[in-house]
Amino acid sequence: MKPLVYIASPLSGDVEKNLEFARKACRYAIEQEATPFAPHLLYTQMLDDSSPADRQLGIDMGNQMLALCDELWLCGDRISAGMAGEKELAEQLGIPVHQVNAEDILEVDFESTKGVGMSMG
Repeated sequence: MKPLVYIASPLSGDVEKNLEFARKACRYAIEQEATPFAPHLLYTQMLDDSSPADRQLGIDMGNQMLALCDELWLCGDRISAGMAGEKELAEQLGIPVHQVNAEDILEVDFESTKGVGMSMG
């Protein structure tokens, strides 16, 4: 079974650029034969990150999912405050933490599909 990896990467700042980077990080994980989970890709579709209550709810749900993951991958060359919190929690839970360089992720041949052609039913 492929390891379940929690993808942590920056969100704030240039949000669209950072979400695209997170998608590439997930594709990179897939190419490394891992199953990625990126809460900031999922929860930003239904929660407003600019709302403190929604942001905290997303963090809490992400932390709950982190506890189920085999590894935490810190993706990119910058560790945001949120990523630092995820790293601290992973270490408390005994979950291995790996740093993945932005350069490795950006080498992935990936064009965002926004789910086009995906059918789960």
